[in-house]
Amino acid sequence: MRTTAPFGACAARMRVPGNRRVSSWRLRLLLPILLICPVCLLVLQGCAGLAVAESTAMVDWQPPNNVPMTIRTLNADGQFSQVSSVAAAERLRALHPGEPLNILALSGGGAYGAFGAGAVAGLTRTGSRPDFTVVTGVSVGALIAPYAFLGPMWDADLLDVFTSAPGEEHLLQSRGLAAIFGFSLYSGKPLQHLVDAHLSDTMVQAIARESKKGRLLLVATTDVVTGMPVVWDLGAIAQNGGPNARALLRDVLVASASVPGMFPPVMIRVNKDGVPHDEAHVDGDATMPFFVPPAFMQRPPDARDGTNHTAVYIIIDGALGDPPKTTRLTTRAILSRSINAGLNQMLLTTLELTAANAQLQGATLRYSAMPITHPRGDPYDFRTDIMRPLSRYAYECAQAGRLWTRFVRTDDGSGTSRSITETQKALCPADDATLEAQNATALH
Repeated sequence: MRTTAPFGACAARMRVPGNRRVSSWRLRLLLPILLICPVCLLVLQGCAGLAVAESTAMVDWQPPNNVPMTIRTLNADGQFSQVSSVAAAERLRALHPGEPLNILALSGGGAYGAFGAGAVAGLTRTGSRPDFTVVTGVSVGALIAPYAFLGPMWDADLLDVFTSAPGEEHLLQSRGLAAIFGFSLYSGKPLQHLVDAHLSDTMVQAIARESKKGRLLLVATTDVVTGMPVVWDLGAIAQNGGPNARALLRDVLVASASVPGMFPPVMIRVNKDGVPHDEAHVDGDATMPFFVPPAFMQRPPDARDGTNHTAVYIIIDGALGDPPKTTRLTTRAILSRSINAGLNQMLLTTLELTAANAQLQGATLRYSAMPITHPRGDPYDFRTDIMRPLSRYAYECAQAGRLWTRFVRTDDGSGTSRSITETQKALCPADDATLEAQNATALH
């Protein structure tokens, strides 16, 4: 789950005392989070080793060696199998011959998920919201993904998650002294209850229906044992999960949003080749900030005139960096700033690689992120008076047609390539000159 703080927490409705003690409360939270999160990032297995002693790996697991991304899908017999993204892409094109392939990828971002929710709903008002054949999500993006996948009829429910009045439930419920010897600083129950409250049987059935049409809803988690991302086909789970489908979908969504060190790993039972085993999964953002399987962007071999009608849309729930600011030379400040820089660079690198791959294959790519200069609250602040304006901002930018920034390569006369963005006035993501400059650097 990506944020401009060291880690984000999944989008949830959270009550924070509305007084002057809030700032000091956040500062007290920050130090233990900062101390735990770097360890979890660098040595994910070691960080969770004691807590997930019963988590087991696939017996046939092998170290990755430049193999295509695979998708974990649930078969009709209730067994999981791995499907190559290449095979999945071929199936997509076979089921949608001659149709444009629209892909939406949603990143993590904590409370900044309100930006993504508003953007998705705002696109509906333009009358030009693409029909997304594939929707992928990581962390808070995983929680937005089902609504984006199901279409405009679910916009009101999506906005309700981020803008409705907060309940008494508090997302960050401290585990007290148990945090020293246990899995995490905070209990995972509130997050599980939040997802459980919104993942209705009606939603599960709707996901199954759309999956049968040949569309894909994919969510990523991180396997604690292997330290690798796992991409889950939620449509296949909705179709073939039977009475356990809803519970399994909930566990995958909660796992994708469970920041390591802050929330405990989620244990998921997986049946493969008739052998059940338990796996521990945490936030997908620990291994990738968002994802678009490269095979999905490849130019179809039978494309007329070599034309690729694939369009990739990426919504970054947050900004692509931080503005320069004075940093106190203290352990906490330096550690926080360094982790921010590392996460921002991972996000930028992923965006650059995805854009380069899209251009190589002739696909179009548009993305949207909060301008660096846009006012941002604390990514741990889930008060509706903070999240509602952010959702409204993205909604209005999308409605005005100024949500997307497009990567375009042009010759600047010096033998290099740069990216340009048509701008109006610096208010919305499409108008941000900072993003334009970053594009130019990225594609040099």
